[in-house]
Amino acid sequence: MLDSKENVELKEGKMDKEKIKRAVRDILEAIGEDPDREGLKDTPDRVARMYEEIFCGIFQDPREHLKVTFPEESHEEMVIVKDIPFYSCCEHHLVPFFGKAHVVYIPKGGRLTGLSKLARVVETIAKRPQLQERIAKETADIIMEELRPYGVMVVIEAEHMCMTMRGVKKPGSKTVTSAVRGVFAKDIATRTEAMNLILMK
Repeated sequence: MLDSKENVELKEGKMDKEKIKRAVRDILEAIGEDPDREGLKDTPDRVARMYEEIFCGIFQDPREHLKVTFPEESHEEMVIVKDIPFYSCCEHHLVPFFGKAHVVYIPKGGRLTGLSKLARVVETIAKRPQLQERIAKETADIIMEELRPYGVMVVIEAEHMCMTMRGVKKPGSKTVTSAVRGVFAKDIATRTEAMNLILMK
């Protein structure tokens, strides 16, 4: 549990880069390397700056991307943004996984959002230590809560470096996860239509 001071710092988007640099230096020493050699002396700083970038979603609220809607529009048909590239980091091994997200929703009552906003929701959620399943679930839940559509479906396909560069070592293997809400969970025909459109080239 974070204390109140840490909570304030997280809300302000602060990351303790000095602590990261010390930790990276310790890791380099622990694996038998010399952190002071030419090729590694700037590595702790590089890693700290990289973590600040790839984990910036910790300090951002993905709901903020959905605050602007277009109530003057009466569109209540399926909207799909597919092949959204994303990069994330597995919280179990802190190695990357990456792939594509497909987001489908059916607006209700004029609560139509900008197409780029759906991609930004995925990106913000992905830029945290994550699980692929959680990205799909949180994206679907946030869209349902903020836009209150007839339904949402999120499908994610990704390659996990924890499976390809270590462990079972199966490069090219893909993991597919989905989260369905509202009409997509209740109506097989609607869900099938969305999947067919996602798969369409």
